[in-house]
Amino acid sequence: MTDIERYVRAATRDNTRRSYQAAVEHFEVHWGGFLPATADSIARYLADHANVHAVSTLRQRLAALSQWHVSQGFPDPTKAPLVRQVLRGIRTLHPAPPRQAAPLLLQHLSSAVACFEREAAQAQAEHDLPSLLRARRDSALLLLGFWRGFRGDELARLQVEHIQAQAGVGISLYLPRSKGDREAQGVQHRTPALKALCPVTAYLQWIEVAGLARGPVFRKLDRWGNLSDAPLNSNSLIGLLRRMLERAEVPAALYTGHSLRRGFATWATANGWELKSLMSYVGWKDAKSALRYIDAAQRFGELAVGTPAVLLEAKD
Repeated sequence: MTDIERYVRAATRDNTRRSYQAAVEHFEVHWGGFLPATADSIARYLADHANVHAVSTLRQRLAALSQWHVSQGFPDPTKAPLVRQVLRGIRTLHPAPPRQAAPLLLQHLSSAVACFEREAAQAQAEHDLPSLLRARRDSALLLLGFWRGFRGDELARLQVEHIQAQAGVGISLYLPRSKGDREAQGVQHRTPALKALCPVTAYLQWIEVAGLARGPVFRKLDRWGNLSDAPLNSNSLIGLLRRMLERAEVPAALYTGHSLRRGFATWATANGWELKSLMSYVGWKDAKSALRYIDAAQRFGELAVGTPAVLLEAKD
């Protein structure tokens, strides 16, 4: 890989690159389309999948095909009036509400963390290091993901050397790249220590038992408790999250990797956070992005009960 190719690759988020590659493969291999494509073939592709995929998915497929044509030096057929008209017609004839991840309820977060604490205590008593590693990792993953409102790919990209944590005080986490950081300047996140469900304590316990001094914070553990050097794959977080919650007998089927982020947003709203403060804390640049994560149809009364009040004042 040349330096130019390396820098071009770095300009696109890994998740975006993978999703674009999958979309182009779907058009070319699964549907049988030819590249470079014509506006007519892309319009037929959209029509053939109008009853199968949501409009948001079709838009993502168009973005991938657009990027492929531009990067290869071909005219972009996705901008043709025919393609736009077909997409507009699909949206009219197949209206559907946007699908959103269910917010992780605080009571379910608390139940899961309590379960992991019981597992850790038992593992320590039995000198069972693999079980102790799993319990400490899962607790830190849930609590950091929830209280920081992190996306799955952000959790996967956390590095020990970019984190400073002090027990009873707080934690500072630096991400060199994130979705909202359009200029790739890096973002510093801070979260205070809490009296209950504390992400700082959970993080310190995890890196201590795992013996981590640098590299990825969250890593794969195999069935024998062997800790990988590689980070968790962000695409595997949905399955991992559900398995974690199932261990705690929490209804897990509703939750996805975005449930942590949406759970924090709805908790913060229920506890009186102003939209501007929430946007600053989580890293949203516009109110529309923030409102997509907040379920205005519910009061989330259960989220406002027994929560760590100190976090109400937390800001970046």
